[in-house]
Amino acid sequence: MNTSAVAVSTKSSARPRPARQRLAVLSRIVAAIAGGYALSAGANLVLALLLKNSGSREDVILLATMPSFLVWAGAVLWAFAARTAWRAWAGLLAPMLLLAFAIAWLRS
Repeated sequence: MNTSAVAVSTKSSARPRPARQRLAVLSRIVAAIAGGYALSAGANLVLALLLKNSGSREDVILLATMPSFLVWAGAVLWAFAARTAWRAWAGLLAPMLLLAFAIAWLRS
């Protein structure tokens, strides 16, 4: 019977991440926070403009604001589910562009 102890390495096997990967993660974080906020604000404004004649001002604001939390949560999920940081940004910027056109059209 062998009673010798197995040597366990105390060094961490994790290699340091390259700067490129760190920047990609930082870009996703910014996309999730800032991009998600901009997307939800745009969706909020479009809904408010669509519903502006459907009730009191307070009701319209509350009704338009509630779904924007879901939009922001979806944007955060998308920012980290996309394959690359570029796709994360593209997936947020494309709907923002559509919302910008919708806002311009609804205000005219």
